[in-house]
Amino acid sequence: MNGAVLVTGVRPYGEAPCDLLIDGSVIAGVFDVALRPLVLSRVQPARVVEGDGLIVLPAFVDLHTHLREPGGSDQETIATGLAAAAAGGFADVFAMANTDPVTDTPERVAWIRDQAAAVSRVRTHPVGAVTVGLGGAQLAPIAELADAGVTLFSDDGRCVDDAGLMAAALSEAAEHGAAIAQHAQAHALAGAGQINAGFASERTGFAPWPVAGEAAVVARDAVLAAETEGHLHVCHVSTARTLEVVRQAKALGWPVTVEATPHHLMLSDDLAALGAPLFKVNPPLRSRADVAALRRAVVDGTVDSIGTDHAPHTVAAKQCGWPLAAFGMTGLETALPVVASVLERDGEVDWRLLNRVMHDQPARIGGLPEVADQQVRAGDEATLVFVDDRAELTVNAARQRTKALNTPFQGVTFRFAVVSTLIAGRQVHGDLL
Repeated sequence: MNGAVLVTGVRPYGEAPCDLLIDGSVIAGVFDVALRPLVLSRVQPARVVEGDGLIVLPAFVDLHTHLREPGGSDQETIATGLAAAAAGGFADVFAMANTDPVTDTPERVAWIRDQAAAVSRVRTHPVGAVTVGLGGAQLAPIAELADAGVTLFSDDGRCVDDAGLMAAALSEAAEHGAAIAQHAQAHALAGAGQINAGFASERTGFAPWPVAGEAAVVARDAVLAAETEGHLHVCHVSTARTLEVVRQAKALGWPVTVEATPHHLMLSDDLAALGAPLFKVNPPLRSRADVAALRRAVVDGTVDSIGTDHAPHTVAAKQCGWPLAAFGMTGLETALPVVASVLERDGEVDWRLLNRVMHDQPARIGGLPEVADQQVRAGDEATLVFVDDRAELTVNAARQRTKALNTPFQGVTFRFAVVSTLIAGRQVHGDLL
């Protein structure tokens, strides 16, 4: 173990301090701090690094990232998006298909995967389109895409409105062990929506976006999932009504999983009602009651995973007045501090719960069981994130790794920060090692 590194005094899952021995790509040991003299006498690592109480977790998995390339490099590049992912503690990201051209052929899947591998160690998993060109009229070649390694399909940004197409997609994806991630937005109910219906729409005069526009699609698709035995994954759930539907579906044993975004867990439509396009997002920021319901759903297990829905845009696209402004917010670099803050109770965070919704369950939903099985224990891969829970992190968009500036948390100070991210023992962010 001549090249091994001993990181002392770290806290796996926020629990008792221990010393972590990393040898190459593997965690070679997790030791009680009292045994440090014995470990040092037997191992003689190349370096000893003071962890100083940092929390250590398996690095995160994001099922919902927009890397924008090909076609949108003025907003984000694969390189800048993956740098943002590493800075946020993510080792695996799923790149949504709404690029230009759309990711609806095996060749485009291969292109994204190759481009990502050339610029970053962050493991990039292209999401395949459900319909050709995201047009909602013809099913994409799901079997061919699955053969190319796609494990998640989505028309995110658009809803698969046609029930027959959605049923066919669920059925075919199920044959290949893949899931369909639905952007639940019924066009007939919410197609022209600009802002949450109720207080926000009344205050601003912008077109209302009703709760039913989301919940109705989820109810329909949950039934289709049960009928086809296909895995339905609901993107960015935002309302208490939708959560009621999900609870009923899960109680019946239907194959439904759901994600929530960090911004929907923290921000409400009170902010959107101020009219700043920075807070324009799809689905819209909802009521404070919806925010509270989402938080409870993370704790009780109704929400399975956190997805950032990292959606970078140019300054011009977000500063042109609300009706014309693009929907979306960046999220990769603020996900950890936001989610940890949401889960904090009496000064303590349930880091095991955070690990479940940001690593274990996203990995399983995304068809990465080998990633889900990796934990902070001897013999597992050293793909880890080190977190400082005594930090003072003030969000500054200009200093983030993403190319975009459209964070809704500009100027907000959090006490949680990612210090270092490792992938297979290699540091991809930070300077801890």
